[in-house]
Amino acid sequence: MSNDVETVRGQNLTLHFEGKRCVHARQCVVGRPDVFVANTVGEWIRPDAAHPELVASIARACPSGAIRYERHDGGPEETAPPVNVVRIRENGPLAFHGAMSIGGKEELRATLCRCGQSKNKPYCDGSHAAAGFQASGELANASTEPLEERGGALTITAAPAGPLLVNGNLEICTGNGSLITRTTKTALCRCGASANKPYCDGSHRRVGFTDA
Repeated sequence: MSNDVETVRGQNLTLHFEGKRCVHARQCVVGRPDVFVANTVGEWIRPDAAHPELVASIARACPSGAIRYERHDGGPEETAPPVNVVRIRENGPLAFHGAMSIGGKEELRATLCRCGQSKNKPYCDGSHAAAGFQASGELANASTEPLEERGGALTITAAPAGPLLVNGNLEICTGNGSLITRTTKTALCRCGASANKPYCDGSHRRVGFTDA
């Protein structure tokens, strides 16, 4: 365990688990319960319990990026998807998948807080559930023209005591994957108070939002 990251090296790959970023999507413990063993005492991550391709696919299914892997067998490492996407989770976070830089840190998967209550901002830590946060993830489609490019570099900056400033090609989708809109520049609410969620409307100033 190092810096809140649990690292387990197997014969073919190493798995990293960052608990404070876990949003309990359960893709791991449901997808490969032999590799990610829930409700057990002691070692619960067992990378050698399944074929490395299967283990890697389960890691990639983790929306928060709490699970990452490194291959030692010559197999492919994770790469950026061809389309940058953010899915608006019902009553929950913003689930990004793309070639991202978040505050200068390179990422491929991340769930970012939009309730304003996370203790691990800008990342979601599950606080929306205890806070009773309510915000739809199923918004109507706004007609937009296709982007010239759908992937590429995506920069996400948490404005001090303000929204998430997103620059780059991005498709904003419902939690179920239906397209809401396409954009190359937007500001997404992370204080939980916007009347125009998932977009910022300046309410962070009214409610005295802080990300300290």
